[in-house]
Amino acid sequence: METFKELKALARSFIEKEVRERLPEYEAKEEFPWPLVRRMAELGFLGVVVPEAYGGVGLGYGPYLALLEEMGAYASLRSVLSVQQSLVATPILTYGTEAQKRAYLPRLARGEILGAYALTEPGSGSDAASLRTRAQRVEGGYLISGQKTFISHGNVAELFLVFAKTEPEKGAQGITAFLVERKDGVRSTPLKGKLGLRAADTGAVYLDGVFVPKERVLGQEGEGFKIALSTLDVGRLSLAAGSVGIIKRALELSLAYAKERHQFGRAIAGFQLVQEMLAEMRVDLEAARLLVESALRKKEAGERFTLEASMAKLFASEAANRAAYKAIQIHGGYGFFEEYEAARLYRDARIATLYEGTSEVQKLVIGAHLTGIRAFG
Repeated sequence: METFKELKALARSFIEKEVRERLPEYEAKEEFPWPLVRRMAELGFLGVVVPEAYGGVGLGYGPYLALLEEMGAYASLRSVLSVQQSLVATPILTYGTEAQKRAYLPRLARGEILGAYALTEPGSGSDAASLRTRAQRVEGGYLISGQKTFISHGNVAELFLVFAKTEPEKGAQGITAFLVERKDGVRSTPLKGKLGLRAADTGAVYLDGVFVPKERVLGQEGEGFKIALSTLDVGRLSLAAGSVGIIKRALELSLAYAKERHQFGRAIAGFQLVQEMLAEMRVDLEAARLLVESALRKKEAGERFTLEASMAKLFASEAANRAAYKAIQIHGGYGFFEEYEAARLYRDARIATLYEGTSEVQKLVIGAHLTGIRAFG
C-alpha cells in the first residue's frame, strides 16, 4: 500500500466483502474476530502510523484517522486499530528506546502480537493518578503487583503498557510506564455482557509480583503520568475519528431507509420532521470531521493538541450518540431489531462518551484551558 487513496479503497472493499457479512456472527457470540483481525494485519491496517523502518506502512496520522472513520461504524474492529496504534505503538514510538522500538513495533505493525493499554483500575478511572498498582524496585528491575480492569485486548494481548507507582508518596509524579509481556506472568479474565463492542475483547488484568527488567521501563521512571496523558490525546483523537464513522453510517442507513419506506402514500424522506433529523445528522457529521481535522493539523505541526483532541472527542462522541438515536427513530420499530444495522450503531455509540475520558472529563479539560484553573487535582 503506497497511497492514502489506496488505503481507503482497501478499507471499503474489506468492509463490503468481509466485515458486513462476518462481523455479526462474532458479535452474536461475543467472540473476538481473529480471522478479521488477521485480515486487517495482512492489509497493513495495524501499522499505518508505524514507520517503514520499524515494519509499518508509514502513512502517518492523517491516513490513519481516515481509516478509523471508514472502520468507525464497525466499532469492534475499529477498537483493535485504535488500541494497537494510538495506545500502544504511538507511545513506544514517542518514548521508547531504539531497542524497545525494534523489539515491539514490527510485531505490532504486522499483527504478530496485539497490545493493550493498562491504565484503568477498579478504583481509578477518570482519576488515573489515584491508581494503586505498585512497582517495587528489585535487583535488575521491578516487581509489579496490582489489578487493571476494562482493558481492551486484556485477554488477547501479548504486550501490555502498564502504569504503576514506583514512588506512591509522589502521587502522579511517582507513576512509571512499563512494557510488560504476558509471558512475564500476566493473568487475565474476560469481561462479558457489554452493551456494545460485543466482538471486542475486554478483560480484567492481574499482576501478582510480575518481574519486569529495567530495560522495559518506557521513558523515564516517574514519567508515566505524562506518557499516559499524551497517549490519551492521540487516543481521544482516534476515537473522535471513529465516531465520525458512526455518524456517517447512521446517516447513510437513514437516508436509504427513508427513501424506501412509505407511509401515508409517500416515502417518509418527504416528511418535514424526518428531513430535520437527516439535516441535523449531516451538520453533526461535517462539524465532527472538521474538529478532527483541526486537532490533526496541530498534531502534525508538532504543537500540543490536548484541547483540540478533547473538543473533537467530546463533540464527535456525543454527536455519534445523537445520530444513532435518530437512525433508530427514522427506522421506527424495525430499528429496534438486530436485523437492522442501526441497532448495533446505537449500542456501539454509547461507549464513545465513556472511555478514554468521559464527556464530563473532556468538559473539565476544555474548561481548564479556558480559565487556567483545574477543576481537579
